[in-house]
Amino acid sequence: MNISEEAEEVLESLWISQIEKEKSHFKGDKIDEKTVFEELKDLNLIKQDKNGIRLTTKGKEVAEGVIRRHRLAERLFHDLIHMSKKKMESPACRFEHLLISGEVEEGVCTLLGHPRECPHGRRIPKGRCCRERRQKAGRVIHPLSEIKRGGKGKVIYIQAEDHNTLKKLMAMGILPGRKITLIQKSPSFVFSIGRTQIAVDKEIASSIFVRTE
Repeated sequence: MNISEEAEEVLESLWISQIEKEKSHFKGDKIDEKTVFEELKDLNLIKQDKNGIRLTTKGKEVAEGVIRRHRLAERLFHDLIHMSKKKMESPACRFEHLLISGEVEEGVCTLLGHPRECPHGRRIPKGRCCRERRQKAGRVIHPLSEIKRGGKGKVIYIQAEDHNTLKKLMAMGILPGRKITLIQKSPSFVFSIGRTQIAVDKEIASSIFVRTE
């Protein structure tokens, strides 16, 4: 399906409003270009009534894909190119339109270790590769639990299941950008970060994602 970049931007706004913020409608006057509105309507991606605009079922699916590509692009620029959150937004917007190929999108997602959130903490919708958990050659970001003993790298992000675990890890100095070395894997995972050695269980080790050297 060929969609203009302007229409994709509108789909993003609609998806955030309707799905993430759970607002039932999006006011039509927020779509500046009449041609964009007509494009989305002709493609059966939106519908309009007296209350405003809503995504159709097809529209939700397409919009979720746009959101996923944008947030994967943010992760890519943040994790691998080390752009700040402020500076990465513009190139991420441009790059998301290049990820239209499903194979390219899944390759980026697998490369990054199937991240759950963008650098701003917003959920990244899962793709087929996330559900299948495919491991492709060339992946450079791994959970600490999958690194070989003696492996070294840099902490990229943490995917803790609960906020308390995240706070605990951060208090121990396990932060994005810190260098980390895995010392042992059994009976517990022991790693060094700075001058400190820390022992954790497999669940915690699986939540620490590292870009290996």
